[in-house]
Amino acid sequence: MTTQLSTPNPAKDRDRPDAVRPSKPPRSRARLLILPTIVLLVLALGYPVGWQLVTSFQEFGLKQQFGQAPEFVGFANYVELLSDANFWVVLGRSLLFCLLAASFTVLLGFLLALLMKRVHKSVRLILQIALLLAWAMPVVASMTVWVWLVDWRRGLLNWVLVKLGVDAQGHNWLADPVTFFITALVIVVWASVPFVALSIFAGLTQISEEMLEAAAMDGATGWQRTRHIILPVIAPVLSIVMLLQLIWDLRVFTQIKLLQDAGGVANETHLLGTYIYQAGVGSGSFGIASAVSILMLLITVGISWYYVRSLMKEEH
Repeated sequence: MTTQLSTPNPAKDRDRPDAVRPSKPPRSRARLLILPTIVLLVLALGYPVGWQLVTSFQEFGLKQQFGQAPEFVGFANYVELLSDANFWVVLGRSLLFCLLAASFTVLLGFLLALLMKRVHKSVRLILQIALLLAWAMPVVASMTVWVWLVDWRRGLLNWVLVKLGVDAQGHNWLADPVTFFITALVIVVWASVPFVALSIFAGLTQISEEMLEAAAMDGATGWQRTRHIILPVIAPVLSIVMLLQLIWDLRVFTQIKLLQDAGGVANETHLLGTYIYQAGVGSGSFGIASAVSILMLLITVGISWYYVRSLMKEEH
């Protein structure tokens, strides 16, 4: 006597009235799970942004800091700001600076990542430790060293140039806006390259060595392998680090402010960060400073919108 074993039929079992179906979590439960995150975001970001937005429509100066009620002025702060030729100069200067800084940072980070990929393991470890130490150094501490390097009285840069026969004794590199921003560009790129290099190196580790070796056997040059294999694979990493650098370099403040205090001409070297500081803390016009902050936020959203839209398409 043989026993026949029935083969399970998922389609037939699904039609049975007594079939047990996997239950889906209700939407209300999912919303409850993300509610704490939303509350934290609103508290951490919503209130400061909301305060800035409200203040940008008010006359908020020194009198308001001593208890006088702020006066609602509508778009008067924005009209005054957009009518100021100096603001447009600062805005153009800031956009150019962040574009140059982000481009040089990603380029140097990419080259360093390729170098770490090709050197021996011990050399790569030394490079990674050096990059981490540079990245982890506090900004104020590193700026103390940089200010000493370019100091016009006892700086190392002028001393080395004099030893090489260049007449640089007593030359103030921070007094000229061009050399001021070249110095600031070097400092900002130096501080940002480690993060970009390590991020891109992590992306390079995902590329198959067999694929690169096969391309080399087929006659592909190093540039061709980089262009047609490496760059397409790490394109998402490059796009996110480029976006982050644009955002960070647009709102750079500490390096510019400390260089201004070390000998730079503030009125000729303002970026958006120091311009907001000068308008608010320096002049007491917190309404104008808030208006600049909101415009800066809109520019940041505009820069990041393309990448956010790409992420939304990938999710769908």
